Amino acid sequence: MSSSSSEMVLHRGGCHCGEVAYEVVAPSHLHVYNCNCSICTKKQNRHFIVPKSRFKLLKGAEYLTTYTFNSHRAKHMFCRVCGVQSFYEPRSNPDGYGIMPHCLDPSTVTGMTVEDFNGVAWEESMEKEASKQSSSSSSILAWSKLPQDQA
Repeated sequence: MSSSSSEMVLHRGGCHCGEVAYEVVAPSHLHVYNCNCSICTKKQNRHFIVPKSRFKLLKGAEYLTTYTFNSHRAKHMFCRVCGVQSFYEPRSNPDGYGIMPHCLDPSTVTGMTVEDFNGVAWEESMEKEASKQSSSSSSILAWSKLPQDQA
């Protein structure tokens, strides 16, 4: 991957009807997770994760509805008008957001690398991610070790 493909850019995104809009700072080439847990499978939820410090909700907080299940740690937020989930608070990173790349304006996305994540065996998969963390910047947990100005 070239250095230009990992350049941090300001992406804009939101729901289908436009009531929810946000900005997120992330690489132009996105590292996206394809999770097979029960809710991600039903929603076809591919996402990338950023720290909350890189996310700004521009409008629509009053239009967001939250769904939780099982441990109730993940907050699946969706627009109550059009039903689209364009971001959520993941169980794996409660101090971050999972962003749906298909809800971003495409002009700032130069490409995507998709990695399968075994959410059916969530705990085991997170242990594997933790072991990858020290050796890879693409780990689902890796950004938590970055200084705040880089996270």
